[in-house]
Amino acid sequence: MTAERVIDTRIAAGRGASWTPRRLLPRWLRREPVWLWLAGFAVAGAAALPAVYLAVRAADSGDTAIDAIFDPDTVSMLWRTLQLIFLVTLGSVLIAVPLAWLTVRTDLPYRRAWAVASVLPLAIPSYVGALAFISAFGPRGLLQGWLEGPFGVERLPNLYGLTGAAVVLTLLSYPYVFLTVRATLWRLEPEMEEASWTLGRSPWQTFRRVTLPLLYPAIGAGALLVALYTLSDFGAVALLQYDTFTRVIFNEYNTSFDRAGAAALSLVLLGVAVALIMVEASARRRARYYSGANAARRDRRTVRLGRWRWPASAFAGVVTFLALGVPIFVLAYWLVRGIGAGETGLFDWTAAYNSIRYSLAAAAATVIAAVPISVLSVRRPGLLSAALERFSYVGFAMPGIAVGLGLVFFGIRYATDIYQTAYLLEFAYVVLFLPVAVGLIRASLLQVNPRMEEAAMSLGRSRANAFLTITVPIIWPGLAAAGIMVFLLTMKELPATLILGPIDSSTLATSIWTAAEEAFFARAAAPSLVLVLASAAPMTFLVLRERSTR
Repeated sequence: MTAERVIDTRIAAGRGASWTPRRLLPRWLRREPVWLWLAGFAVAGAAALPAVYLAVRAADSGDTAIDAIFDPDTVSMLWRTLQLIFLVTLGSVLIAVPLAWLTVRTDLPYRRAWAVASVLPLAIPSYVGALAFISAFGPRGLLQGWLEGPFGVERLPNLYGLTGAAVVLTLLSYPYVFLTVRATLWRLEPEMEEASWTLGRSPWQTFRRVTLPLLYPAIGAGALLVALYTLSDFGAVALLQYDTFTRVIFNEYNTSFDRAGAAALSLVLLGVAVALIMVEASARRRARYYSGANAARRDRRTVRLGRWRWPASAFAGVVTFLALGVPIFVLAYWLVRGIGAGETGLFDWTAAYNSIRYSLAAAAATVIAAVPISVLSVRRPGLLSAALERFSYVGFAMPGIAVGLGLVFFGIRYATDIYQTAYLLEFAYVVLFLPVAVGLIRASLLQVNPRMEEAAMSLGRSRANAFLTITVPIIWPGLAAAGIMVFLLTMKELPATLILGPIDSSTLATSIWTAAEEAFFARAAAPSLVLVLASAAPMTFLVLRERSTR
């Protein structure tokens, strides 16, 4: 008799089987507590709420939404958005794949340091990166000022538009591909590469004909993250004056107050995101690779770069300088210049306090909300649990501006008591970053043998007590990693914070955005540096922890 049946028998004996609510449920549903299923349904429904309400709002507006969707300007905007997605995704792959291979498989000097530095651009919000590049390489930026005296350069090429947006977003989003490809390289079986080398192929031929095809699923997964990141970005495209869906939707809502048009355009944006996810999922099904259990522990042959060591180091150095060095240098320069000029009010401590407070609350709430979805997905795989997990990913497919607008419409009509309060803002953060927590917690649960919980329940413990006292301590690193990632993402989130943030309650993100819009670069520099440093420290911890567990 299993531990679960023992518990059911004790319940029936103590209370009477006819009075047990679980007896009214199908047998497959009784395998987990009712409250766990109810929590899973509640979380999945809440995650899908903004998308559902946007659809309802657009349907209620009738011809107005239809005219907005089929307007020629919408088609043109869609084309511009797709252009940016293609360029950023392609550029990210071209940078990340060789960089990941160099830091895992070669004798690149200081490759561990390059590996950490290559991930840190994720800690830089897009609007901070755009602000730094405008200040450094803009038509009247720092570089132009330095070149004007000795070389007579009066103006540099225009950074605004598609080119500038593509360059900035590529440098800030390539780590998504870098992380997925690097993780796959650690886990690939070395036998096929070794066989290629024994047949006389060079390291380059082996990489191109053997290793690269095995990396296609990882490249596709990372490219999807880059594409969705580009699709959802608001800060960089707004500062660089490139009209994509996010910028136009924000302007429709914030300036013209065309809520029906904003809702319709948000649905188009959601449709593009879903299409990207479906394309990646289809490609993933056609390209699978199974590695052995000890693949990550096998010793691999290190490729000797020889005379290519220093060109490879130069490649890593240029990427790190542009993606990480330029933003930090420019921010530090503007901060020192502002202090030297006697500017006051360069840092808003209230905004920092609000950012930390909101981020900590969002991290805790998101991790708690992700637990039931993760447990059901791992312990009771099936159509229903898979559907709940997919619904929880709706927020991942929705940019922050779309989630914000969906909750604005909902709050105005049905939740006026919490509209423009921290509660609705925290709810938006949970919807946006729930998939991140679900993925990390699910990966940790997959490593826990459920028989340990069953043994505890056979000794009289309840299922909840067994989970809290046995499983939670084991998956604690995964819970901590999920909380850290949600904290980082919440600290950087801009559009949802702008739309849903409480009145007269600024954060680091909104204070940076306000200062940048008003061209007060010194005032934007201090909170930007704090935001980057606050994000970089946990990010470095996660990277080092991942490397130490290999």
